[in-house]
Amino acid sequence: MDIVFLRDLRIDTVIGIYDWEREIRQTVVLDLEMGWDIRPAAASECIDDALDYKAVSKRLQGFVQGSDFQLVETLAERICQIVREEFSVPWVRLTLNKIGAVSAARDVGVIIERGERR
Repeated sequence: MDIVFLRDLRIDTVIGIYDWEREIRQTVVLDLEMGWDIRPAAASECIDDALDYKAVSKRLQGFVQGSDFQLVETLAERICQIVREEFSVPWVRLTLNKIGAVSAARDVGVIIERGERR
């Protein structure tokens, strides 16, 4: 299986469990790896045969900007659900980083994989 990726996709959203977090927007950083067979697109040079990473990016930006989840776990699950269902991706690996959530750490977040890697 080939992998199409998006790295360092930064999106501002409402995320967190504390009252002060519900009043502000914070940046989350997404790294996505999506399983995809690129051979049809390579043969045809047609975007319709490719996984359109720009379309994935735009969809996720709109979704995350409009969301207001308390937990990064919930946001991560929903992102993977969108990628798999709306873009017919059989396997996705997502790293979701909530910058600054722990003052002594550079990064904090979750890494999840969903679907079957073929």
